[in-house]
Amino acid sequence: MTGFIGGTSRDFDEGAVVSAAELTLLHSPVPAEQLVEGTPTASAIALGTFAGQEVGVWEHTPGTSTDVEADELFIVLSGSATVHFVDEERTVHLTAGSVMQLFAGQRTEWTVTETLRKVYVA
Repeated sequence: MTGFIGGTSRDFDEGAVVSAAELTLLHSPVPAEQLVEGTPTASAIALGTFAGQEVGVWEHTPGTSTDVEADELFIVLSGSATVHFVDEERTVHLTAGSVMQLFAGQRTEWTVTETLRKVYVA
């Protein structure tokens, strides 16, 4: 994943269960060059790999920030946000249960209204 990930990782043993909803994440402020509005923080933790792809949990507190995406599939566990795709002039709304695919190079603006936590495969 690109952007403002805290760089934390955690390997899980084969067959282990991890509660993605209950993981403690260490947040950092969104970098100034990505900040649009508010004082959001973000964090991520890599849990391991599946079929050669990183699997992890990402979280963003309320506020607006920009990103340039990597290839990713994610499922929102909790929270609410809109994602505006800058070059495509479209916006999607995300809530718990939303599943979405992002593609490398997409320029996005994330407006998080309720702390958003997602499980990603990238």
